[in-house]
This record gives sequence, structure tokens and C-alpha cells, in this order.
Amino acid sequence: MKTRDRLLTAVIHCAAVIGPALSLAAAGAEPGPEAMEPLKVCADPYMLPFSNEQGAGFENKIAELFAARLGKPLQYEWFPQRQGFIRNTLRAEGDDGKFKCDLVMTVPDGFEIAATTRPYFASRYFLVIAKGRGLDDITAPEMLERAAAEGRPVKVALSDQGPGQLWVFRHGLMGNMVPYIGQPGDPTVNPGEVIMRDIASGKADASVIWGPTAGYYAKVLAGQAQFMLLPLKNDPRYPDMPLEYNMSMAVRHGEKEWLATVNRLLQDNAAEIGRIMQEFNVPLIPIGERVKHDDD
Repeated sequence: MKTRDRLLTAVIHCAAVIGPALSLAAAGAEPGPEAMEPLKVCADPYMLPFSNEQGAGFENKIAELFAARLGKPLQYEWFPQRQGFIRNTLRAEGDDGKFKCDLVMTVPDGFEIAATTRPYFASRYFLVIAKGRGLDDITAPEMLERAAAEGRPVKVALSDQGPGQLWVFRHGLMGNMVPYIGQPGDPTVNPGEVIMRDIASGKADASVIWGPTAGYYAKVLAGQAQFMLLPLKNDPRYPDMPLEYNMSMAVRHGEKEWLATVNRLLQDNAAEIGRIMQEFNVPLIPIGERVKHDDD
């Protein structure tokens, strides 16, 4: 797996829900799984804002939308988003000999171990700081290094996964690091949520957080703290440290008709998907140039 895929392992990021049905023909989509088969989605049961077992994530809402457009019931295969996720979901067969699920709702565009759709959103990492903690004068991420050099107390919560490590290292902040585990042993623990709550409570002062997680929890925790989300942008000097990503959906390699169907669903429902992302306070950026790859 390429470095760019490993960077988002923690943030990649998918109980049955039956939506109002529209026929597949009316939706203008090509047949994927047989008409009476459910739409089987691979998802994490504990990873908001992406998905959870209660159907409260944006992936859940988009999956419900797709199931309605396809005229199918919605079924989930739950597994924590960590190493082995694709192997245990999209590529795994059940006792009936059928694949356990057919669609992963969010992966980096060009994800190598599956075939990816057209990107349906793009976001970036942010330097997240709580207001009122002596760092309100920081208006650009690079200024945090100067604040630390001045001797101001700056506790930087840092996951052991993702590009935050490189960013902190290259800005001379490793001495301010407070380490966090990106894949804790307890799959019910959401690492991004833990860091955002610790910033809100004052246990940490700042962190580098993936945009959907940062935006969602800044809204959820607004009663506890007001957050500054300072955007981190790709730096051409450091091609090994991408901070902006196109995000796609994934199907199995070789399933070209099903891939085309999902692409059509994304195109035909783009406005509704945009409203869902806005509801979850996901900070979006323009979709960038696609990664060149061969779906087969």
C-alpha cells in the first residue's frame, strides 16, 4: 500500500435501513447486484462523522440515499476501519458464498486495493486550536512554531498515524508532542474524537486533524470550546506529505458495471450529497487532479 493510503488509514473511512423505493430503471442506473439483493455497504460501527451502527454518519445518510434510488433495502457489514478492513469486508465471502458487502463509502481516490469511483468530495488536514488558551493570535499554522519558540506552553496532540507527524517534525514541534494511538485496541474508541475532546477540555492545546473529523467535532463540541481550524495546504517542497485529498467510493476490481452504477449515483445525486456534507460541517475544498490508476 502506498504512503498516501497509509496516511488516511485512521480516517478512512462505513441495523438495516429501508428507504423509499425508486425503481432502478427510473433512476437510470445499470444493474449491479440482482434487483432483490440488498445494497450491502462495508462500514465502521464506531467512526463518526463517517458511520456508526445507529446510522448517524454522513456515509450512512448517503448509503440510505443510494438504497432509495436503487429501490433496494440497505444492509451493512460492520468492521473497524483499520488494517485488514478491505480484506474482511469488500473482499470477504460469507457462509453463503457471496461477498459480505459491495461498496465502501470513503477511500482516497486511487486507493490501490480496490477500484475507486470518481471523487465525490475533497478535504484537507487542519491545525486545530481552542480559543481562549493563549494562542488566539495564531492566524496561520506556521505561527505555532514561533509561539512554542517564545516559550509559550503548547501541547500538541499527535496521532501516530497520518501526516501530522511529518508536519509537526518539520515545524520544530516534536518537543511539544503529546502522543496518541491512531488505532487503539478498543475498536469503539474514535481517535479523532478523543483528541478533539481533549483539546476542548484543555488536556491538549492543538493538533493536526483530518477535515471531516475536525469540522464535525468542532460543531458537536461548540458548547465546550470554540475552535480555530487553520487549513494545512500541500507544499510542493514536501511531496511525501500530502495534506489535501480527493475522496472516492470503492468497489471490487473488475466490477465495471457496478462501478459505473455508483458513478452515476454520485453524479445524479451530487446536490443532495453536498447538502449532507454541509449538515455534518465537513470542510470541503475543490476536487483536485485525479490520481492516474488502472481500475483493473
